[in-house]
Amino acid sequence: MHSPAPPPPLSPPERSPALGAGIGCGSLALVLLILVALRWSPLLSLDRTVADALHRRAVAEPGLVHINRILTDWVWDPWTMRTLIAVAVVWLWWRGARMLAGWVAATSLFATLLQQGLKSAVGRERPQWPNPVDSAHYAAFPSGHAMTAVVSCGLLLWLLHRHGVRRRVWHAALAVAWVSVIGVGVTRLYLGVHWMTDVLGGWLLGAAVVAFSIAVFARYEGRERAALPHRS
Repeated sequence: MHSPAPPPPLSPPERSPALGAGIGCGSLALVLLILVALRWSPLLSLDRTVADALHRRAVAEPGLVHINRILTDWVWDPWTMRTLIAVAVVWLWWRGARMLAGWVAATSLFATLLQQGLKSAVGRERPQWPNPVDSAHYAAFPSGHAMTAVVSCGLLLWLLHRHGVRRRVWHAALAVAWVSVIGVGVTRLYLGVHWMTDVLGGWLLGAAVVAFSIAVFARYEGRERAALPHRS
């Protein structure tokens, strides 16, 4: 009696677009992290220019500062983003996709721990306005708001894509995600809480985490599907 044929080999990880994107974003974030840890930023001059310009504008327009604080503390706050992920996890669990629900929850938790760990490793918090300071010596790197926004929006878009929503819904969700990710960076810069270096680092790290998560889950799912006929 012939033994069952082995499952077909999976494509190597290098062929995964998500994994390639994760490696690229992760590499850039690592380089930026090393530079910040060495107290040097490639965006140093631009950081100072933007900080000075936004500081003058914010002082002259307190109403916009109040609006930005509402956006950054309520609409695009990390806890708001994590609540959306929690809702998605509960919905997946209720639908019976427990493995996927656990994976999404673990990815979100890992991103939070990574961001807090790197922030502690850098060991510096940038003082608040009204005294803009040198980003090469003070940096809240990476921006937790920026990283959480990318991770949350990226995971939710991935789930919508897997669910097969209509094109209009997908385009609307994509537009909301882009506005949220860019809006987080703008509000943090305007309020003087982060430098462009911090926001860029948060975006890159968030994108790397999402890309790696999608690539690894797809590989695991492919193995499970390939093994199904042999299990039966």
